[in-house]
Amino acid sequence: MILEAGHINKYFLEPEKHQVLKDVSLSISEGELVSVYGESGSGKSTLLYILSTLDTDFEGKLYIYNQDIKNLGSSALTDFRNKHIGFVYQFHYLLPEFSVLQNVMLPAMKLSQKSKEEIKENALSLLDEVGMIAFAKRPSYQLSGGQQQRVAIARALINDPSLIVADEPTGNLDQKNSELIFELLKEIAGSRNKAVVIATHDSKIYQNSHCSIEMIDGSIRL
Repeated sequence: MILEAGHINKYFLEPEKHQVLKDVSLSISEGELVSVYGESGSGKSTLLYILSTLDTDFEGKLYIYNQDIKNLGSSALTDFRNKHIGFVYQFHYLLPEFSVLQNVMLPAMKLSQKSKEEIKENALSLLDEVGMIAFAKRPSYQLSGGQQQRVAIARALINDPSLIVADEPTGNLDQKNSELIFELLKEIAGSRNKAVVIATHDSKIYQNSHCSIEMIDGSIRL
């Protein structure tokens, strides 16, 4: 089991106290792609922020890679997140002044656990895996939306994380590119034995995931 969340409750306190997640429990295993779907305001993005350790102000338990997230201090949590969690967002957040290769290398350079040459070799291998090796030297701003998102997936994999968290990764893409990105994430879950969790509005994604979770008013619909 890569991720296990138990009885998660989350409150917003402004402008008045409001419960946005209500007793949410779920688990994700190696090789599994799980989609979380629901209407806007259902709590799916809030849940993803908690599962990705970006929000630790919640009630309940969260274990990732057997680590109790709530027992980690700020510095240790940042280090854990860099090592074990990869992120793919609706907007790719590539640095336009950097090349494709440099963008993919950046998280590993920041982690500083391998030499620059090792990181470069790994980045090129990942770009090849996502079908973007031919664009390695190109400035990222010259890519199409679908191409940029494939580069973002390679970047998310550079530190070999256990968990990939994707928040609306196809939200800005046309149907063809949406299908390509989803199939790529699904393949990564299987071939690399990763846990992948996706928040989505796309019915084709949640209907074709290994497991789909519907959120309604902060709760999982059973």
